[in-house]
Amino acid sequence: MTDIIIRTDDYAGHITLNRPHALNALTWDMCLAIEDAIDGWRNDDTVKLIIIDGAGDRAFCSGGDIADMYASGQNGDLDYGRKFWRDEYRLNSKLAHYPKPIVTFLHGFTMGGGVGVGCHASHRIVCENSQVAMPECTIGLVPDVGGTYLLARAPGFVGTYLGITGARMSAGDAIFAGFADRFIPHENWDDVKSMLARTGDITALPVFTAPPAPLADQQAAIDAAFGADNLSDILSGPLDADMQKTLGRNSPLAMACGVILINRARENGTVNGALAQEYRFTYRAVAQSDFIEGIRAAIIDKDRKPRWQALTDAAVTNMIAPLGPDTFEVTGETP
Repeated sequence: MTDIIIRTDDYAGHITLNRPHALNALTWDMCLAIEDAIDGWRNDDTVKLIIIDGAGDRAFCSGGDIADMYASGQNGDLDYGRKFWRDEYRLNSKLAHYPKPIVTFLHGFTMGGGVGVGCHASHRIVCENSQVAMPECTIGLVPDVGGTYLLARAPGFVGTYLGITGARMSAGDAIFAGFADRFIPHENWDDVKSMLARTGDITALPVFTAPPAPLADQQAAIDAAFGADNLSDILSGPLDADMQKTLGRNSPLAMACGVILINRARENGTVNGALAQEYRFTYRAVAQSDFIEGIRAAIIDKDRKPRWQALTDAAVTNMIAPLGPDTFEVTGETP
Protein backbone atom coordinates (compact mmCIF):
# COMPACT_ATOMS: atom_id res chain seq x y z
CA MET A 1 0.00 0.00 0.00
CA THR A 2 1.35 3.42 -0.96
CA ASP A 3 1.34 6.11 1.72
CA ILE A 4 -0.04 8.71 -0.66
CA ILE A 5 -2.27 8.47 -3.72
CA ILE A 6 -1.77 11.14 -6.39
CA ARG A 7 -3.88 11.29 -9.55
CA THR A 8 -5.93 13.60 -11.74
CA ASP A 9 -9.73 13.31 -11.89
CA ASP A 10 -11.08 15.34 -14.81
CA TYR A 11 -10.29 18.96 -13.87
CA ALA A 12 -8.90 18.16 -10.39
CA GLY A 13 -5.52 17.17 -9.15
CA HIS A 14 -6.34 14.78 -6.30
CA ILE A 15 -4.04 13.91 -3.37
CA THR A 16 -5.12 11.39 -0.73
CA LEU A 17 -3.06 10.80 2.41
CA ASN A 18 -3.19 7.03 2.69
CA ARG A 19 -1.91 5.84 6.07
CA PRO A 20 -5.21 5.28 7.91
CA HIS A 21 -3.55 2.80 10.30
CA ALA A 22 -1.33 5.69 11.45
CA LEU A 23 -4.08 8.33 11.32
CA ASN A 24 -2.47 9.52 8.08
CA ALA A 25 0.56 10.85 9.94
CA LEU A 26 2.77 12.77 7.54
CA THR A 27 6.16 11.32 6.59
CA TRP A 28 9.04 13.17 4.97
CA ASP A 29 8.48 11.27 1.71
CA MET A 30 4.82 12.28 1.72
CA CYS A 31 5.77 15.94 2.07
CA LEU A 32 8.09 15.68 -0.91
CA ALA A 33 5.46 13.83 -2.97
CA ILE A 34 2.82 16.49 -2.29
CA GLU A 35 5.27 19.23 -3.23
CA ASP A 36 6.23 17.46 -6.45
CA ALA A 37 2.57 17.00 -7.39
CA ILE A 38 1.51 20.60 -6.84
CA ASP A 39 4.62 21.85 -8.62
CA GLY A 40 3.66 19.74 -11.63
CA TRP A 41 0.06 20.96 -11.61
CA ARG A 42 0.91 24.64 -11.17
CA ASN A 43 1.24 25.33 -14.90
CA ASP A 44 -0.98 22.48 -16.15
CA ASP A 45 -4.00 24.18 -17.73
CA THR A 46 -6.04 20.99 -17.55
CA VAL A 47 -5.92 21.10 -13.73
CA LYS A 48 -8.30 23.80 -12.48
CA LEU A 49 -8.17 23.00 -8.77
CA ILE A 50 -6.61 20.58 -6.27
CA ILE A 51 -8.36 18.30 -3.77
CA ILE A 52 -6.51 16.99 -0.72
CA ASP A 53 -8.16 14.46 1.59
CA GLY A 54 -7.31 11.59 3.92
CA ALA A 55 -8.14 7.89 3.81
CA GLY A 56 -10.09 6.13 6.54
CA ASP A 57 -12.69 7.37 8.99
CA ARG A 58 -10.57 8.78 11.80
CA ALA A 59 -8.26 11.47 10.50
CA PHE A 60 -7.33 13.81 7.70
CA CYS A 61 -3.82 13.89 9.18
CA SER A 62 -2.96 13.56 12.87
CA GLY A 63 0.44 15.27 12.52
CA GLY A 64 3.97 14.53 11.49
CA ASP A 65 5.39 11.04 11.88
CA ILE A 66 7.86 11.76 14.67
CA ALA A 67 9.14 8.26 15.45
CA ASP A 68 12.05 8.66 13.00
CA MET A 69 12.78 12.08 14.44
CA TYR A 70 13.09 10.54 17.91
CA ALA A 71 15.33 7.73 16.67
CA SER A 72 17.64 10.12 14.83
CA GLY A 73 17.82 12.39 17.85
CA GLN A 74 18.71 9.51 20.12
CA ASN A 75 21.58 8.75 17.74
CA GLY A 76 22.82 12.32 17.89
CA ASP A 77 21.72 13.12 14.34
CA LEU A 78 20.63 16.77 14.30
CA ASP A 79 20.41 17.07 10.52
CA TYR A 80 17.46 14.72 10.00
CA GLY A 81 14.97 16.93 11.81
CA ARG A 82 16.38 20.15 10.39
CA LYS A 83 16.10 18.91 6.80
CA PHE A 84 12.63 17.44 7.37
CA TRP A 85 11.30 20.68 8.83
CA ARG A 86 12.90 22.79 6.11
CA ASP A 87 11.26 20.68 3.38
CA GLU A 88 7.94 20.58 5.23
CA TYR A 89 7.90 24.36 5.75
CA ARG A 90 8.67 24.94 2.09
CA LEU A 91 5.60 22.84 1.25
CA ASN A 92 3.48 24.80 3.75
CA SER A 93 4.52 28.04 2.07
CA LYS A 94 3.74 26.73 -1.41
CA LEU A 95 0.28 25.60 -0.31
CA ALA A 96 -0.43 29.01 1.22
CA HIS A 97 0.59 30.88 -1.93
CA TYR A 98 -0.68 28.46 -4.57
CA PRO A 99 -2.21 30.20 -7.61
CA LYS A 100 -5.06 27.68 -8.04
CA PRO A 101 -7.81 26.77 -5.57
CA ILE A 102 -6.91 24.01 -3.11
CA VAL A 103 -9.80 22.30 -1.36
CA THR A 104 -8.99 20.28 1.74
CA PHE A 105 -11.45 17.93 3.45
CA LEU A 106 -10.57 17.93 7.15
CA HIS A 107 -12.41 15.02 8.75
CA GLY A 108 -11.51 13.60 12.14
CA PHE A 109 -8.12 14.62 13.53
CA THR A 110 -6.31 17.47 11.79
CA MET A 111 -3.36 18.29 14.00
CA GLY A 112 0.16 19.66 13.79
CA GLY A 113 1.60 18.69 10.43
CA GLY A 114 -1.94 18.01 9.25
CA VAL A 115 -2.76 21.67 9.86
CA GLY A 116 0.27 22.54 7.74
CA VAL A 117 -1.10 20.55 4.80
CA GLY A 118 -4.79 21.22 5.34
CA CYS A 119 -5.23 24.70 6.78
CA HIS A 120 -3.13 26.87 4.45
CA ALA A 121 -5.40 25.88 1.56
CA SER A 122 -7.76 28.37 -0.05
CA HIS A 123 -10.91 26.34 0.76
CA ARG A 124 -10.94 24.27 3.96
CA ILE A 125 -13.93 22.00 4.61
CA VAL A 126 -14.90 20.57 8.00
CA CYS A 127 -17.67 18.19 9.07
CA GLU A 128 -19.40 16.80 12.17
CA ASN A 129 -16.40 14.87 13.48
CA SER A 130 -13.63 17.36 12.71
CA GLN A 131 -11.13 17.96 15.52
CA VAL A 132 -8.47 20.56 14.69
CA ALA A 133 -5.57 21.36 17.02
CA MET A 134 -2.00 22.54 17.39
CA PRO A 135 -0.84 20.30 20.28
CA GLU A 136 2.92 20.80 19.91
CA CYS A 137 3.51 22.28 23.36
CA THR A 138 2.31 19.00 24.87
CA ILE A 139 5.42 17.31 23.42
CA GLY A 140 7.93 20.12 23.91
CA LEU A 141 7.64 21.77 20.49
CA VAL A 142 6.18 25.13 19.46
CA PRO A 143 3.21 25.45 17.11
CA ASP A 144 4.88 25.30 13.71
CA VAL A 145 4.16 24.50 10.01
CA GLY A 146 2.98 28.11 9.79
CA GLY A 147 0.63 27.49 12.70
CA THR A 148 1.73 30.63 14.53
CA TYR A 149 0.50 32.63 11.51
CA LEU A 150 -2.92 30.98 11.69
CA LEU A 151 -3.08 31.34 15.47
CA ALA A 152 -2.10 35.01 15.26
CA ARG A 153 -5.06 35.70 12.95
CA ALA A 154 -7.64 34.14 15.28
CA PRO A 155 -9.96 36.62 17.04
CA GLY A 156 -8.46 38.39 20.04
CA PHE A 157 -6.07 36.14 21.92
CA VAL A 158 -7.88 32.91 21.08
CA GLY A 159 -4.81 31.86 19.06
CA THR A 160 -2.49 32.18 22.06
CA TYR A 161 -4.90 30.04 24.08
CA LEU A 162 -5.12 27.39 21.37
CA GLY A 163 -1.37 27.43 20.75
CA ILE A 164 -0.12 26.89 24.28
CA THR A 165 -2.89 24.66 25.59
CA GLY A 166 -3.24 22.46 22.49
CA ALA A 167 -7.03 22.62 22.86
CA ARG A 168 -9.06 20.92 20.13
CA MET A 169 -11.44 22.83 17.91
CA SER A 170 -14.75 21.44 16.72
CA ALA A 171 -15.96 22.31 13.23
CA GLY A 172 -17.63 25.50 14.44
CA ASP A 173 -14.62 26.51 16.49
CA ALA A 174 -12.24 25.87 13.58
CA ILE A 175 -14.28 28.19 11.36
CA PHE A 176 -14.47 30.82 14.11
CA ALA A 177 -10.71 30.67 14.71
CA GLY A 178 -9.84 30.83 11.01
CA PHE A 179 -8.56 27.29 10.55
CA ALA A 180 -11.48 26.33 8.27
CA ASP A 181 -13.88 28.08 5.94
CA ARG A 182 -16.96 25.96 5.40
CA PHE A 183 -19.03 23.23 7.02
CA ILE A 184 -20.35 20.47 4.78
CA PRO A 185 -21.91 17.33 6.30
CA HIS A 186 -19.68 14.32 5.74
CA GLU A 187 -22.40 12.42 3.92
CA ASN A 188 -22.14 14.99 1.11
CA TRP A 189 -18.38 14.88 0.67
CA ASP A 190 -18.13 12.27 -2.08
CA ASP A 191 -20.68 14.13 -4.17
CA VAL A 192 -18.89 17.44 -3.60
CA LYS A 193 -15.54 16.00 -4.63
CA SER A 194 -17.06 14.49 -7.76
CA MET A 195 -18.69 17.81 -8.62
CA LEU A 196 -15.43 19.70 -8.18
CA ALA A 197 -13.53 17.25 -10.36
CA ARG A 198 -16.23 17.20 -13.03
CA THR A 199 -16.67 20.98 -13.27
CA GLY A 200 -13.46 22.50 -11.97
CA ASP A 201 -15.76 25.18 -10.53
CA ILE A 202 -14.86 26.22 -7.00
CA THR A 203 -17.84 28.59 -6.84
CA ALA A 204 -20.21 25.61 -6.91
CA LEU A 205 -19.30 24.52 -3.37
CA PRO A 206 -22.56 24.09 -1.44
CA VAL A 207 -23.43 26.23 1.56
CA PHE A 208 -24.57 24.73 4.86
CA THR A 209 -25.11 26.37 8.23
CA ALA A 210 -22.05 25.91 10.42
CA PRO A 211 -22.52 24.44 13.90
CA PRO A 212 -22.06 26.67 16.96
CA ALA A 213 -18.59 27.78 18.05
CA PRO A 214 -18.18 27.49 21.84
CA LEU A 215 -14.92 29.44 21.54
CA ALA A 216 -16.88 32.50 20.50
CA ASP A 217 -18.76 32.45 23.81
CA GLN A 218 -15.49 32.00 25.69
CA GLN A 219 -13.53 34.71 23.91
CA ALA A 220 -13.91 37.43 26.52
CA ALA A 221 -12.56 35.17 29.26
CA ILE A 222 -9.80 33.88 26.97
CA ASP A 223 -8.73 37.40 26.03
CA ALA A 224 -8.53 38.37 29.69
CA ALA A 225 -6.43 35.31 30.56
CA PHE A 226 -4.17 35.02 27.51
CA GLY A 227 -3.60 38.60 26.42
CA ALA A 228 -0.25 39.03 28.19
CA ASP A 229 3.03 39.38 26.29
CA ASN A 230 4.76 36.47 28.04
CA LEU A 231 4.05 33.12 29.67
CA SER A 232 4.89 34.28 33.18
CA ASP A 233 2.19 36.93 33.14
CA ILE A 234 -0.32 34.48 31.67
CA LEU A 235 0.38 31.95 34.40
CA SER A 236 -0.04 34.59 37.10
CA GLY A 237 -3.22 35.96 35.55
CA PRO A 238 -6.92 35.03 35.81
CA LEU A 239 -6.68 31.30 35.06
CA ASP A 240 -9.06 28.84 36.68
CA ALA A 241 -7.81 25.64 38.30
CA ASP A 242 -8.51 23.48 35.25
CA MET A 243 -6.56 25.81 32.97
CA GLN A 244 -3.67 25.94 35.42
CA LYS A 245 -3.62 22.15 35.39
CA THR A 246 -3.69 22.02 31.59
CA LEU A 247 -0.78 24.43 31.24
CA GLY A 248 1.06 22.62 34.01
CA ARG A 249 1.25 19.50 31.85
CA ASN A 250 2.94 21.20 28.89
CA SER A 251 6.57 22.14 28.29
CA PRO A 252 7.27 25.51 29.92
CA LEU A 253 10.00 26.27 27.40
CA ALA A 254 7.77 25.47 24.43
CA MET A 255 4.89 27.54 25.82
CA ALA A 256 7.12 30.52 26.60
CA CYS A 257 8.59 30.49 23.11
CA GLY A 258 5.16 29.82 21.60
CA VAL A 259 3.66 32.96 23.15
CA ILE A 260 6.48 35.06 21.73
CA LEU A 261 6.30 33.49 18.26
CA ILE A 262 2.52 33.95 18.04
CA ASN A 263 2.92 37.59 19.07
CA ARG A 264 5.65 38.06 16.46
CA ALA A 265 3.38 36.52 13.83
CA ARG A 266 0.73 39.10 14.71
CA GLU A 267 3.26 41.82 14.01
CA ASN A 268 4.88 40.23 10.94
CA GLY A 269 1.67 39.19 9.24
CA THR A 270 3.03 36.72 6.66
CA VAL A 271 3.18 32.94 6.45
CA ASN A 272 6.82 32.95 5.40
CA GLY A 273 7.76 35.27 8.24
CA ALA A 274 6.07 32.94 10.73
CA LEU A 275 7.78 29.88 9.24
CA ALA A 276 11.18 31.55 9.50
CA GLN A 277 10.56 32.33 13.18
CA GLU A 278 9.31 28.81 13.91
CA TYR A 279 12.36 27.31 12.23
CA ARG A 280 14.60 29.08 14.74
CA PHE A 281 13.08 26.84 17.40
CA THR A 282 12.74 23.61 15.43
CA TYR A 283 16.30 23.89 14.08
CA ARG A 284 17.46 23.67 17.71
CA ALA A 285 14.65 21.47 18.99
CA VAL A 286 16.35 18.07 19.03
CA ALA A 287 19.50 19.31 20.77
CA GLN A 288 18.22 22.00 23.11
CA SER A 289 14.49 21.79 23.80
CA ASP A 290 12.12 19.38 25.55
CA PHE A 291 11.09 17.82 22.24
CA ILE A 292 12.85 14.46 22.54
CA GLU A 293 11.69 14.05 26.12
CA GLY A 294 8.17 14.97 25.10
CA ILE A 295 8.13 12.28 22.40
CA ARG A 296 9.52 9.76 24.85
CA ALA A 297 6.79 10.42 27.40
CA ALA A 298 3.92 10.57 24.90
CA ILE A 299 4.86 8.15 22.12
CA ILE A 300 7.75 5.86 23.09
CA ASP A 301 7.37 4.95 26.77
CA LYS A 302 3.84 6.39 27.00
CA ASP A 303 4.23 7.09 30.70
CA ARG A 304 2.80 10.60 30.26
CA LYS A 305 5.36 11.87 32.78
CA PRO A 306 7.72 14.14 30.87
CA ARG A 307 10.65 15.60 32.78
CA TRP A 308 10.67 19.14 31.43
CA GLN A 309 13.74 21.32 31.82
CA ALA A 310 13.62 24.32 34.12
CA LEU A 311 12.48 27.46 32.34
CA THR A 312 14.96 30.33 32.14
CA ASP A 313 15.00 33.57 30.19
CA ALA A 314 18.33 32.52 28.64
CA ALA A 315 16.85 29.27 27.32
CA VAL A 316 13.97 31.13 25.67
CA THR A 317 16.32 33.67 24.12
CA ASN A 318 18.63 30.96 22.81
CA MET A 319 15.82 28.89 21.27
CA ILE A 320 14.46 31.71 19.13
CA ALA A 321 17.64 33.63 18.36
CA PRO A 322 18.52 34.33 14.70
CA LEU A 323 20.09 31.44 12.79
CA GLY A 324 22.39 33.41 10.50
CA PRO A 325 23.21 31.36 7.38
CA ASP A 326 20.76 28.63 8.46
CA THR A 327 17.75 30.99 8.37
CA PHE A 328 14.70 29.48 6.69
CA GLU A 329 13.90 31.22 3.43
CA VAL A 330 11.62 30.30 0.55
CA THR A 331 13.15 30.82 -2.87
CA GLY A 332 11.80 30.39 -6.38
CA GLU A 333 8.21 31.04 -7.45
CA THR A 334 6.70 31.29 -3.98
CA PRO A 335 6.61 34.85 -2.54
